[in-house]
Amino acid sequence: MRGGFLLNLAWRSAWNRRFTLTLTVCSIALSTFMLLSVERLRADLRSSFTSSVSGTDLIVGARTGSVQLLLYSVFHVGAATNNIRWSSVQALAQWRGVAWVVPLSLGDSHRGLPVLGTTEAYFEHFRYGEQQPLRLREGQRFHDLYDAVLGAEVAERLGYRLGQRITLAHGTGEVSLGADHADKPFTVVGILARTGTPVDRTVHISLQAMEAIHVDWVAGAPLPGMRVGAEEARQMGLQPKNVTAALVGLERRAVVFSVQRRLNTFADEPLMAILPGVALDELWDVVGTGERAVLLMSGLVALVSMAGLMSVVLAGLNERRRELAVLRAVGASLYHVLALLALEGVLLTLLGITFGIAALGACALALGPWLQSAFGLSLHLGQPTATQGLLLAGLLLAGWLASLLPGWRAYRLSLADGLSPRI
Repeated sequence: MRGGFLLNLAWRSAWNRRFTLTLTVCSIALSTFMLLSVERLRADLRSSFTSSVSGTDLIVGARTGSVQLLLYSVFHVGAATNNIRWSSVQALAQWRGVAWVVPLSLGDSHRGLPVLGTTEAYFEHFRYGEQQPLRLREGQRFHDLYDAVLGAEVAERLGYRLGQRITLAHGTGEVSLGADHADKPFTVVGILARTGTPVDRTVHISLQAMEAIHVDWVAGAPLPGMRVGAEEARQMGLQPKNVTAALVGLERRAVVFSVQRRLNTFADEPLMAILPGVALDELWDVVGTGERAVLLMSGLVALVSMAGLMSVVLAGLNERRRELAVLRAVGASLYHVLALLALEGVLLTLLGITFGIAALGACALALGPWLQSAFGLSLHLGQPTATQGLLLAGLLLAGWLASLLPGWRAYRLSLADGLSPRI
């Protein structure tokens, strides 16, 4: 029997069993979809995690661990060991090669959510994901001293709207009574679009506002017998004395290491500059157990998929016993029987893989914008990754192997059955 004849025979046999085989193809397509989607989500989850901040060349703060600096400056988790002087930030902004500097001041909260003091440069230069800028869903940026711009999660979780007045509290987390800034309420003037990053759960105010609410505080406590009202604070010099950290953008990426070295040996005070991408990789290594768990899940999905394929082929074998007996009667050898069933297995697997890839692409196009806005997860449609290529090759090989056992069993059954197989 020639290859073309076997292919034609396999096609005609499959067409006669098209309803059963349609279910088989759907099963393979679903398995392919599950396997590739788990792998795609794993890769894109890491990509989204490492792009919580993008377009920033350096993060500058007091000397500490790189992961700790990243955690409190970008993820607003934990606290800084020390602040950096405002004069150092101003000096840094004048350095050759530095395009922009965004100061960050942390340490306060609102109902357990972090408060970030910054400048309007934050809205202009902060990027996340694939160089995506911050966008306002409603309202405007802060302009008045007591204006606040909320992240999307803050507004949704607490039910805030534009024009609503809120009170900030000193310290992070759920603070005790008496540690708030009730004498200086803020007005919500803007709500940011969802980004899927820590920006969503942050209340943004100006650096001057951060100074205003602390003019009558010292060492984390209000000064006894001293109260400065909200309007009185407007008349005071509200130039910040220090900030928590700063994001730095450079004119050319080529000078990043020289600027980093200069900051790490800064003479006026001990500073530390880290590359966000490197620090994010270090942090991912710390929390990489979840990634390994997802990889294990991918392997289990592949195993179950191939076991399902083999069971479907074996279950449909009884339908073909008469057909295979006829083939044996006209002189088909073991090779021909195995080749016929292996060819069918490969064709079915290829068809299922194709439909699975198409389904994944359709879901990515349909759900991509929602995943980006709700979870900050960017699904990338493009060339398969190396891991995905290996998974697809493994699926195809497993589909071929899964047809060999039924082929051998079919050959044995056809010898025993003759032309009158038992039902």
